[in-house]
Parts: sequence; C-alpha cells; structure tokens
Amino acid sequence: MGKQTGFSLTELLIVVAVILIIAAIAIPNLLGARMAANDSSAASSEHIIIVGEAAYYRAYPQAGYATLAQLGDPGNGEPCIPTIGNGCLIDNDLATDGGGRGKSGFTFTGVPGGTALTGWNYYTTATPLSNVTGTREYCATNDGVLRVQTPFGTPPVGYAACLAWTPAQN
Repeated sequence: MGKQTGFSLTELLIVVAVILIIAAIAIPNLLGARMAANDSSAASSEHIIIVGEAAYYRAYPQAGYATLAQLGDPGNGEPCIPTIGNGCLIDNDLATDGGGRGKSGFTFTGVPGGTALTGWNYYTTATPLSNVTGTREYCATNDGVLRVQTPFGTPPVGYAACLAWTPAQN
C-alpha cells in the first residue's frame, strides 16, 4: 500500500477549533469598534446640524431655526437653490434621516421652537437605533453645545430637557 497524503480528521478539527477561538476573540472587538465609529459619526452629524442651523438662522432670521428637512435640499436631482423651505446646508441623508433608516446606526431629529418675540431656539437629537449600533445619545441646542447621555435611554423631549444633559467631552 502507498502512503496516504493530506490531513487527518483530527488535524482538521484542530484547525477549525483555532479559527473559532480567534473569531470568538475578534468579533466582540469588531462590534465595539463599529459602535465607537457610529458614536463618532453621530457626534459629527450633530455638529453638522448645529452649523447648518446657525447658517440658516443667519440667512433667514425672520424664519428662526429650521427642521432637518428644511436644512436639506428638495431631493429632486436638480442643483439646490437655497430658500426658506430648503436651505441646502446639510446632506440629504441627514436631512431625511436616511429615509427612515437613520444614518450610521442613529436616528436624527431637529425641532425648531420659539418666536420672534420670545427668541428663536431649536434642539436636535441623535438616538441609536438599538443597543448594538451605539452607546450614547446626543442632543444640542442653539447654544452650540453638544450634550450626551450614557447609557442612552429616552431622548429629550424639549429644549429644556436637552439643556439638562451633560456637555460632551472632547
């Protein structure tokens, strides 16, 4: 009889076991890195909204602040021409909240408030879609300060609720 070549069943099982051990170590780290990236993206998106709101207010002071949809463009494929209804200031994926799917694992809202007599204001929120897409919840107001709640829970409802959150650290 000739000598057989190849791997034995035991050797193959050992290789599979080693691969499974490496995967068990790597997958949680990968998910943690992805959540950290989503958190960073949400903070950046909140900053983009803050800058967009400030620019909109400077351009249309009589209108106050805007909703997210008003900060975006009409989405008709044509070049965006800034108006009170469409400021052309933020990406449409952010302005439309990704068509209801969110962006980078977060959903975004922008709520204008106040009046010309009482003073215009707004608050904006970024909330993780689930506990595997992010670890923090963000909000900001017209004072330009990004605020955070960790762990996330109920998004702030109202301008004053957002002001009560802890300012985010760099």
